[in-house]
Amino acid sequence: MSGSRVNSFFYGNSSGVSFSIILSPVDEDTGKLQLGNCSGSKRVGDWNLDVTPGMNISRVTVTLTRNLELCLPNATECCPSPLCVLETLQVLACRGSVMLAQLLIQAEIFANSSFTGNVSENATLIPNQAFQPLGSCPCNLTAGACDVRCCCDLECTPDLQQLFNGSCFTGVFGGDVNPPFDQLCSSQSMEFTPEWFPFLCVQSSLDNTPFLGYFYHGSVSTPKVPAFTISLQTSPEGPFTGYSQGDPIITEENEYFTIPQQSLAGQCVSNAPVAFLQDFDIRCLTSLGSYKEGLPHPVRINTGTADFIQQNVIYRTITDRSKFITESESLHPAEALCQNVTFAEHYKFICKDKNIEQVNVTVFLGSLCDGEILTQRFTVEFLSLRSTDGEELLENPGYQVGKPVRAANINASDPLGALNIWQPAGRGLCASATHRPVLFGVDSHSGCILEVGINEDCSLLRGNVTEKLNSLIQATHIAKRDNSSYSDPNDWVDIIRLDPFSSDTNVSTGNLKGFCPDIPANLNIQIMFAEVGAVQGIPQQQILAVQISFSTVVWQFQCGLGCANSLSFLPITASVQFIEVPAQPPIPRTRYHRIYAEFDCNQNDVCWPQLFYPLTRFYTGEPYSQCLAKGLLLAFLALLAAIVSNPWFSKLWK
Repeated sequence: MSGSRVNSFFYGNSSGVSFSIILSPVDEDTGKLQLGNCSGSKRVGDWNLDVTPGMNISRVTVTLTRNLELCLPNATECCPSPLCVLETLQVLACRGSVMLAQLLIQAEIFANSSFTGNVSENATLIPNQAFQPLGSCPCNLTAGACDVRCCCDLECTPDLQQLFNGSCFTGVFGGDVNPPFDQLCSSQSMEFTPEWFPFLCVQSSLDNTPFLGYFYHGSVSTPKVPAFTISLQTSPEGPFTGYSQGDPIITEENEYFTIPQQSLAGQCVSNAPVAFLQDFDIRCLTSLGSYKEGLPHPVRINTGTADFIQQNVIYRTITDRSKFITESESLHPAEALCQNVTFAEHYKFICKDKNIEQVNVTVFLGSLCDGEILTQRFTVEFLSLRSTDGEELLENPGYQVGKPVRAANINASDPLGALNIWQPAGRGLCASATHRPVLFGVDSHSGCILEVGINEDCSLLRGNVTEKLNSLIQATHIAKRDNSSYSDPNDWVDIIRLDPFSSDTNVSTGNLKGFCPDIPANLNIQIMFAEVGAVQGIPQQQILAVQISFSTVVWQFQCGLGCANSLSFLPITASVQFIEVPAQPPIPRTRYHRIYAEFDCNQNDVCWPQLFYPLTRFYTGEPYSQCLAKGLLLAFLALLAAIVSNPWFSKLWK
């Protein structure tokens, strides 16, 4: 370690484990470190040991408490030499007298190099480059030696200069740091002299030259990063003035707070930063061999005002592993290797304005065995501090694109509802498919595959398909806004249902097997919304109506080679379409609608309606008084031309 603090982690159950720190001197005879025992303490010399316990991970922090300033005359408790600390430490984790783990730390810490003395009077003065060049001989690159072809180098003796006197560097690099510039009247170095030279040349001495920057005082501007490059920020700065939407959340160690997330390529990235006010719900596939532990939960989070809060972590055990274990390579025996891993993590950030007030984490643990494929789930949700009873009351009452559409069962004792679509898994069968919520403003299309036998009864098949599609819509009403209250029926709209083909209707298919008409295999969800206003410049979008309909298909058993298979597949789908309703209906065109393209300034080069535009108040190219004077002058000249060109004027003139 080279700083005053270092962190490490102890993996495993820390219950009953004692931690201690000892100094490990080197044996002068053997040159080896002396072995430590479990009788140490958490403080030795200038070192402190702090342990933050967790369920499976504990953070171990070693801190140096001494002063790292260099000693001034007659000063104590400081560093007498630049190499302030050179010690070897051992951190031990013991259960009783049995050593479980050992950490060896080599501390090599130098004193702070901040200068606090007086500045020497012999400091080099840098001249003002606006009046005097900083380097009078730029080709003098080697100290204490003569640079070849550098005739301004004072270290070159006359004998050496005779060797390259005719091949000296020219221009600014050769020492001509104040050459005559092209605009000077006495300059004859211009290859292509313009026609105005020397009529418009500059008459000035060489002390006033653009090479010294005397003509202008330019301001330094930072270069603009091109749009196709990404600036990498290796050391984030703490947001001491509060977070803004999209800012990465910072930890106490001035590092990004990371949770596994999906990249644009669809793969899961384990060290992806969490952005402020951006919810997500992702799933990552992993196995026991590729499983990695995430960021430890004892890590404290920056609230946005230089304060730090601890995460409130609740651990739960998964009993039903079928929702997470999607695939197994083989049936593992009883002696197969298994490990307790994280199945899901749900984060809830409680925010107030631009600050984070509380972080609640629910971690679901379960056993993962060798050969199994685990679908991990990670969710992040940001809630306002004004939320009550799990109901989110944000400052923006309207829906935001990408937020789940809220559904409810108004007449039920539990009003919470759901509006979902399919989330296929494994082979894509409906038996193993899960659900995911409908997101506002996102058109979606998903489905799954239903296994159907050749002797399937058509009425039972219609009822089975209808039941599976109805399981996606466990609600009777949809919220108009994102903050609709369950106690106010006016905040909700009824779901308009167009029922599918009734299973009670007798459809005669004769003695045909493997053939069923009018199967409601397609669910269509149409959501109409409109922009109803704005709050602090943010558009407010509100749902106006929701309609659910079914499209029927004709199912027919598909034979393979020789119809050996007794099962066929029926794909059932669910689609979501968002339709925006304009605030005002467009003006309908009549049958004899005339297009006045002749007077349209956007479709013609000549714009007659803007003929007198310079005479109006909208023209700001010149003062209005000058425009009016010029207009009157043109009108007078036009009137004079009309009078002079008249025949009676010529007769009157004669």
